[in-house]
Amino acid sequence: MYRSMLKLSACVLTLVAVGSAFAVSVQAKEPEWQKIVVSDKFRSEGAAFGDFNKDGVMDVVSGHIWYEGPEFKTEHQFMKGEDSYDPESYSNSFVNFVDDIDGDGWDDIIICPHPGVDGFWYKNPQGKTDGMWEEIPSTIELGNESQAWEDVNGDGKAELIFNRNNWYGFCVPNRGDNYKEPWTFCPVSGEDAKYQRYFHGNGCGDVNGDGRVDLLEMDGWWEQPEDASNVPWKFHEFKFAEAASNILVFDFNGDGLNDVFTAWHCHLYGLLCWIQKRADNGDITFEPNWIIPTEPGDDFFPKTSQLHSMALGDFNGDGVLDVVSGKRWMAHGSQGDVGTLDTPYLFWWETVRGDNGSVSFKCHVIDDDSGVGTQVMTQDINGDKVPDVLVGNKKGCFVFLSK
Repeated sequence: MYRSMLKLSACVLTLVAVGSAFAVSVQAKEPEWQKIVVSDKFRSEGAAFGDFNKDGVMDVVSGHIWYEGPEFKTEHQFMKGEDSYDPESYSNSFVNFVDDIDGDGWDDIIICPHPGVDGFWYKNPQGKTDGMWEEIPSTIELGNESQAWEDVNGDGKAELIFNRNNWYGFCVPNRGDNYKEPWTFCPVSGEDAKYQRYFHGNGCGDVNGDGRVDLLEMDGWWEQPEDASNVPWKFHEFKFAEAASNILVFDFNGDGLNDVFTAWHCHLYGLLCWIQKRADNGDITFEPNWIIPTEPGDDFFPKTSQLHSMALGDFNGDGVLDVVSGKRWMAHGSQGDVGTLDTPYLFWWETVRGDNGSVSFKCHVIDDDSGVGTQVMTQDINGDKVPDVLVGNKKGCFVFLSK
């Protein structure tokens, strides 16, 4: 482990899509980040923050290990796992979440394993740092490669969004005294074979502005009805992607309508923001604002493939959310995908609102030796009111503190 102050000299780019053309202007200023290498071993393709020993300082979990903050030098194994996995293959942890499931005041850990197998959560032993945590089933056949942990039903508590064996929906944890009971799966779709274990694309947000959280996937969005138990939810077909990663919902251009941001194909090239448009009759459609084209030329920067995860965060403090993403290095091994061994960049794209509902995105390089996994996390842990970034992937586990 080590710390380093990162001052990258790579340029900052403004990418504005006009039809299929790209206007690029170069900026000179780069943000500074403090890079902490939590581990250089491949243990998980995700990671999350949590205060597991309740000392008021954020810790990190990545796979079967949690690391004590703020130094992240002390490791604790809480579940079964290998010391290090072969990056040509996969670990037993794709996505990690943290929540107090049993309501005892201690942060527990939710593990989303290799897609399609049963999931578990791990009960915090209330500060005991040695030994395995109690393993409790969460849900069977936990599919998707980038699940989400968000409040879907409006009860103020998070649910797990994923697909299960031909169905898309979310799971409601049993909390409090019933914490050992299996979680309740709530489908929003009808049965469809496309929702197989490795289905790509998953997101949530209020698309139509009715105050309810809708679910999104690569082929459209599922509108939550007044009674969420009325299944299937109404489906609005729209081709957001060929193989999306996380699908983010936010009003990027500031016109009062939520837009959609995602990768066009998370194992190829392509990144874009879909700008929502409303017809006079209220019909919703979207117009593309391309950030990385599907076939970038050799001189295009950032020519980065496999943008397999992304997250929102206000990195410059202007009150408008930006996006962090990067390359998933060796997603399917060294021979598996386009550009699989290219530079594993980690970026943040600054949202720049213009006149008349226009928006552009400035690309800032955070790091060139990490990238993302199937998950990237943003959260302010150093108290400067700017989100920090957490990554777990085949390169290791990394914290980037905003400076």
